[in-house]
Amino acid sequence: MTKKNRILSAVLALCMAMTMASAIFAAEISVSGGTGNTPVYLSTTDDGTFDGEPAATAMSVTVPTSLPIAMSQNGDVTTATDCKIINNSYGAVRVRSVTINSANNWKITAFGNKSILAKEKVDSNKLGFSLSIGGGEAVHTDSSNALTQTLISSPVAGCYLSGAGDPTANSAKVDYSAIVTPISRAVTGANIANVIFIVEWDIAA
Repeated sequence: MTKKNRILSAVLALCMAMTMASAIFAAEISVSGGTGNTPVYLSTTDDGTFDGEPAATAMSVTVPTSLPIAMSQNGDVTTATDCKIINNSYGAVRVRSVTINSANNWKITAFGNKSILAKEKVDSNKLGFSLSIGGGEAVHTDSSNALTQTLISSPVAGCYLSGAGDPTANSAKVDYSAIVTPISRAVTGANIANVIFIVEWDIAA
């Protein structure tokens, strides 16, 4: 903001303050038991002062940095148990949608028991995936050979997180499972898919 604009903003803020002060002092009561109407004006600013820059409440939500999976030599998959979505914002939020996109020549396939992949050729590079947020109902991939699939298309139970002022409800555990087609070579930390969480304010209807 230029110096000229800062001065103009300060003048406007002063005029507004004088207007409000005038309205407050104009609430004159002249009879016993009379009433006076005094308005309450709200300004949302970046630093909470009357002359701060106009700003809405800041959103700050942390999603898992990764969802690691480890597959044993006989096809059993282990997943992490400490993944969470954490709302650090003052206001309540909700997970609006969750999508999984395949990566690096992998494909999305239907989730289920690992035995359903027994007919697949080795190095078919297919991933079946299941996910649950906040203890809600698990959602599964059901594609046979896709690059992407939407797992959650609108907020469901478990997707709602309170503001950071309520530590009992401002986080949601992310539980997930996977099945993977056999691999002929050892891999470490290979990026085979990306899960996209879209988070929004939980706005009153």
